[in-house]
Amino acid sequence: MPDIPQPRVRVGAVDVWSVHESGVADHVAEAWRRAEGGAIVTANVDIVRAATRRPELAALIAESELVVADGMPVVWAGRLAGVPLPERVTGSSLVFTLAEAAARADRSIYLLGGDPGVPEKAADVLRARYPGLRVAGTDSPPFGFDASADATAETVAKVVQAKPDLVLVGLGFPKQERLIRLLRTQLPQAWFLGCGAGIPMAAGEFRRASGVVQKLGAEWLHRLALEPRRLAKRYLRDDLPFAFLLLGGALRTRFRRSTADGVGTQTGE
Repeated sequence: MPDIPQPRVRVGAVDVWSVHESGVADHVAEAWRRAEGGAIVTANVDIVRAATRRPELAALIAESELVVADGMPVVWAGRLAGVPLPERVTGSSLVFTLAEAAARADRSIYLLGGDPGVPEKAADVLRARYPGLRVAGTDSPPFGFDASADATAETVAKVVQAKPDLVLVGLGFPKQERLIRLLRTQLPQAWFLGCGAGIPMAAGEFRRASGVVQKLGAEWLHRLALEPRRLAKRYLRDDLPFAFLLLGGALRTRFRRSTADGVGTQTGE
């Protein structure tokens, strides 16, 4: 498999790749040609926070071939630590980018997640945008399905029967990553994207912030305005303080590295 740009940076408990969104699509397309599968985690502040506090979630993320920076604080932390993360790569954007790659390569996709009717609507949007895109199936599992072994097995069986090349799993972290772990054992040549709210976004259920707001790292404010009841506690009480800790830790990493390099130079190492 061809190399993705090799630099990676430790952000919290997660190793994040330095890669453009187009590079992710190129990597997946080349993997399809080699009949090799994999998984992608889009690591935002919430995911990095969870992984930093719970080692089992950090291990779950580490099973994926690609971990990209979904969130400007993650990008900024990588840059402060000394690794030039080139851009934010979000799950909602990758839904479109990878669907386009699938259409070009004559590969099929499967949409899993969202309220009833939403994955079907998203599939229609993607087919209209990328003529020739093959949709192998859609599914909207009921809330709490993952607490039942039988319901989980039924969900997995539907995907396996469809034999897709790309599965977009929008169930939220870590539920989607745990389901991806199960699916990968039965579909080793497929690629999986944990895309969070990417499926309802693709369906037009709600809009992303403008490009300017995204570049400023303020899209979380847009999401908060759309869903204040659901997101206020997570964003304001949990994620915002952690983002400052993350940036402070990155600065300390950069300082320690610079100090170590300076000592090495002075001693002739």
